[in-house]
Amino acid sequence: MKLIVNILLAGSLVFGFTGCDSYLDKLENPNLVNTPPINGLLATATYQTGLNVYRMGDIVSYYTQYLSSNVRGSDADIYNEVDYSSGWSNFYDAMMNIQQMNLMAAEKGATKHLGVGKILMALNLNMLVNTFGDVPYSEALKGQELLTPKFDSQQSIHAVSLQLLDEGIAELNKTGATLNLDAASDVIHGGSTEAWIRTAYGLKARFLNQLSKTSTYDPAAVLAALANSYTLSSQDAALTSFAERSPWNAAAYNNTQLDLDAWLSTQFVDALNGTTFGVFDPRLPKIATITKFGDYRGTTNGAGRIGTGTNQEESYLSVDGFYSKTGAPLWILTYSELKFIEAEAAFRSNNKQRAYAAYMAGIKENMTKLGVSADDIKSYTENPVVAVGEANITLDLIFKEKYVTMFLNPESWTDARRFDYKYKDFGLPTGAAMNTFIRRVAYPTVETSRNGPNVPAISGLDERLFWDK
Repeated sequence: MKLIVNILLAGSLVFGFTGCDSYLDKLENPNLVNTPPINGLLATATYQTGLNVYRMGDIVSYYTQYLSSNVRGSDADIYNEVDYSSGWSNFYDAMMNIQQMNLMAAEKGATKHLGVGKILMALNLNMLVNTFGDVPYSEALKGQELLTPKFDSQQSIHAVSLQLLDEGIAELNKTGATLNLDAASDVIHGGSTEAWIRTAYGLKARFLNQLSKTSTYDPAAVLAALANSYTLSSQDAALTSFAERSPWNAAAYNNTQLDLDAWLSTQFVDALNGTTFGVFDPRLPKIATITKFGDYRGTTNGAGRIGTGTNQEESYLSVDGFYSKTGAPLWILTYSELKFIEAEAAFRSNNKQRAYAAYMAGIKENMTKLGVSADDIKSYTENPVVAVGEANITLDLIFKEKYVTMFLNPESWTDARRFDYKYKDFGLPTGAAMNTFIRRVAYPTVETSRNGPNVPAISGLDERLFWDK
């Protein structure tokens, strides 16, 4: 199957993957075909959503200190405001396409497409609200009907994202759909209704677990959702087809061409190379380049590079690494993530036996996926730093191992804030613009310049979102 051809065709029929500056620019777009084929919309919606996971991950990986800029005092590193207009626009581009597919699906009785569309909308909205806070939704995506939509509250959007998942599951479970999902156009799950249902339940567990610091958190509901989700790593949701290089491979390759990118943070490298925890994590060679000194060294956020940037003084994403090799998938939701969600929810339910079993399973599943050898998995998971026994399992251990498993995934920043950045030896960037960790990003100029009266005022980038109080 030539999935890339389908993707590019879908893009030309709808809005194109480059898009315009914001959802407002979709109005009266002369390139917009009024009635694109529904499977073309499916291809565009799944492709754009997968890329949005990468785009948001790229933004927030400097806040989780997976990545570091090679330039001293980089704005993203040190918590200065950064204009994320292109990221904001990409999300609304994707949601405009999803909305068009959903409207067409409802009209045609294409319940499978509608179910997938609702799940995709939920995922995009959830990533947006966990980064920007209040965002337009109830009055957005309406074309010429409303050019300056209001911003909906974070709480309401989070609730809507959960509602959309439930509605998506219900649509997928309906019989008598007028159209089946085209396998080649669904570039995440290949047209499998069952796979989408499992993913929806997994996302539901993720979204419910985001509420761990609130009075509405219900670990039993988290565990109930998990019971209907993945049971194997082969069921993971990922984008695997790309018009050009896969995004993290492009970043790693660009670095080899002296377009410096994809530098690993000291925080992440030290967490795996034995510096922080006294045990070497065999996943590190599956991710990072080795330095000219024969070891692994990160770059401290805010401090910039210590070497020339051209002579392997620091570690970068490897062009042969699991996340950054040629054609490397963009992981949206994985079984290993769900095992750590299970571990946390079980721990918060005072079920340490289940929490410990899920914690160990999450490590092993992630290591197996990365291609770590059986001997190295055994050695690591039997090390007393890791194998503490169920009586000694803690949230610190669960979050520490989940941090490694969630490498480059935007959900990791939600975890960091829920955990109040309490990872061992996790410090503020050198020259940080605030005396505390970042909790949100600022609204982009593409919105403040065109919908300014509706944009909420924020007190600063240390302002906590509703679930982070």
